[in-house]
Amino acid sequence: MEPATFDVAFWITAAAILALLVMSGFFSGSETALTAASRGKLRSAADKGNKGAERALKITEDNERLIGSVLLGNNVVNILATSLATAVLTKLFGSNGVAAATLIMTLLVLIFAEVLPKTLAITHPESFASRVSAPISLIILLFSPLVTAVRALVRGVLFVFGVRTDPDSHILAVREEIAGALSLGHSEGVVEKEDRDRILGALDLNERAVEEVMLHRSGIEMVDATLPAQDILAQILQSQHTRLPLYRDDHENIVGVIHAKDLLRAMHKLLNDGTLDAGELAEFDIMQVAMPPYFVPETTTLDEQMRNFLKRKTHFALVVDEYGGLQGLITLEDILEEIVGEIADEFDEDETLQIAATADGAYVVDGSVTIRDLNRAHDWSLPDDEANTVAGLVIHEAQMIPVEGQVFSFHGFRFEVISKEENRIATLKIRKL
Repeated sequence: MEPATFDVAFWITAAAILALLVMSGFFSGSETALTAASRGKLRSAADKGNKGAERALKITEDNERLIGSVLLGNNVVNILATSLATAVLTKLFGSNGVAAATLIMTLLVLIFAEVLPKTLAITHPESFASRVSAPISLIILLFSPLVTAVRALVRGVLFVFGVRTDPDSHILAVREEIAGALSLGHSEGVVEKEDRDRILGALDLNERAVEEVMLHRSGIEMVDATLPAQDILAQILQSQHTRLPLYRDDHENIVGVIHAKDLLRAMHKLLNDGTLDAGELAEFDIMQVAMPPYFVPETTTLDEQMRNFLKRKTHFALVVDEYGGLQGLITLEDILEEIVGEIADEFDEDETLQIAATADGAYVVDGSVTIRDLNRAHDWSLPDDEANTVAGLVIHEAQMIPVEGQVFSFHGFRFEVISKEENRIATLKIRKL
């Protein structure tokens, strides 16, 4: 005959404990899936008509309420299951039942209510989150009043201790999430360096100003508008650029921009009779074919400037400071190079001449090379907050204009000044320490 302890009540209680463990596993897996699921993947699935993904997106918008509801449900079923197990085992084993209940329930909860469901959820978080979104939505709705009261109590206690809570403070910016994922993918060999650099370059456009990538005024080739047309034509034909600024009297006084094609078209019209005499050239006014100059502030972001280029259907702008003084020029190509890397043609200087490796593992670098280009080329992390070029970085860190042969060490690198041109550092030798 069956012992009195194994009566109907015992089996009902055992079934209840089993059901509570299943519910605990459901809560644990749901919490893991909903917090680990990629919102980007859920959005993509929702756009394709997945209602579960759409619900998951909605309930994960308020993570504090979601986690509060799931933890409340999880703790209720775990405590209830443990209490029932203690009652049953105490009836079976007397005072030893408490120890037996603690050991047995710890193992059962750990294996079947925590590790197993969480492992399953983390393996396919988006799919799991979509499936559990409907019941979790109902649970959040049912527990909402109690969770709201608990949230208010917790914030009040933290306020007393001087802690100010912000529900959205843990949410990273989208750019930081993408940048982190790309860096992690690259370190694991999943994402190619070129792909990482292109995507990060596009994301950086809104963070960088035109002054960081512009051609400095010292390197701008200009045309004197007062020169004879024949001299202007000769200069433009010899230039490697198709657009050149026109100045009058002073290099700061930019009066227009001449496009080589526009000038050649005008010259071709003068050849309608088959000849081009000195009189026609003398009467030719270069300003008739010049475009008005387009000036932009040096603080304009690259993203905004690219949009301005596309809107104005132009590729060339002159950069000025707050006083209207000419600082440099920027082209659409300069901005695109921040995304795709150097765009070289037959007239561009060979990049290998600007960064040359030496036999001892160092690099001889042109001082005008930008820190960003050097970092991208060698996966370095030299700071570019205070200076745009390598020469500028050395001058900033040294707080002086170095002399040839002078050596500095900072940011984990050794910098040796190889040559100078007046006050400009022409070449440097850089070695990673």
